[in-house]
Amino acid sequence: MIVSRNRDLLNMGIQDFIISSEKVAHVQSMNNAEHALLVLTRTGYSAIPVLDMKYRLQGLLSMKMITESILGLEHIEFDKLSTIKVEDIMDTNVAVLKNTDTFQRALELVINNAFLCVVDEDNMFVGILTRRVVLKQLKKYVYST
Repeated sequence: MIVSRNRDLLNMGIQDFIISSEKVAHVQSMNNAEHALLVLTRTGYSAIPVLDMKYRLQGLLSMKMITESILGLEHIEFDKLSTIKVEDIMDTNVAVLKNTDTFQRALELVINNAFLCVVDEDNMFVGILTRRVVLKQLKKYVYST
């Protein structure tokens, strides 16, 4: 049985826990893989959001996706990096939260994702919600009960 305090946590909005889009590294869908590799390498992240020119979420891009796109039969084809577009190698099937979603929805999705992209009603990128933040909130509620 869920006690009322736990229900309060699950029904809580996620707005206060979102890392703002201004603080999140991203690439644009028309960028090339070389640029994306530089962004990923310099930030140290394993994956980043991909946005269009109007800052609408398009998908996610990871180091693995870039690496797989330049693997040849006998060697890594680094020279292809400048000709591959992010939109051709990104993952468009990503878990997304609306900025009006509840903590419960975030908890369900974050199990399989290190972070979740958050969008508004127009699919404009608002920011991310990390697994770390979700777990910290969960821990706070579990230990205070």
